[in-house]
Amino acid sequence: MEKLEEWLIENPVIAAIRNDEDLKNVITSKVLIVFVLYGSIMTIKKICEKLKEAGKVVFVHVDLIEGLKGDHTGMLFIKECGQPYGIISTRATNIKNGKKLGFCAIQRIFAVDSLSLETGIRNIQSVLPDAVEVMPGVASKIIKKMGNEVKVPIIAGGLIETKKDIMESISAGAMAISTTKQELWNLS
Repeated sequence: MEKLEEWLIENPVIAAIRNDEDLKNVITSKVLIVFVLYGSIMTIKKICEKLKEAGKVVFVHVDLIEGLKGDHTGMLFIKECGQPYGIISTRATNIKNGKKLGFCAIQRIFAVDSLSLETGIRNIQSVLPDAVEVMPGVASKIIKKMGNEVKVPIIAGGLIETKKDIMESISAGAMAISTTKQELWNLS
């Protein structure tokens, strides 16, 4: 999605929130894009509403929402209830179901060894997400290899703790980074 690429280029730091305290703090931050990494089917609507009221672009990590099944009906529930801009998932079926419903879909890949990297690349080429989040985000060698193999924006996430980590990930080819470190959310 072209809009996503524009946002990532102009806003390379993405807030990843894990609890209500993070939610409260991200609302007053400069961050545009927010990855919601917590909640349940009872709370996700309110979380999304608060973020959207603050002008944030919301992505819900559907694998982490308590009580949600990652099938077509589960994705439909997220669409009607929370109305986020997009979803994040490690599961190819969630990405497929989300894309069918018009979500911007980000596939999260944990590249812990060469086999998981190869499997991740095959999954991306198969389900064609709108972007991929590579974890851990401090793995510049992995980001470079993936950048040569896939043609979607790469977001580095996990273990991003300093401005140097951000710069290294961007230099390696990531278009943006996601982080739970609140002190990094307001970097320009």
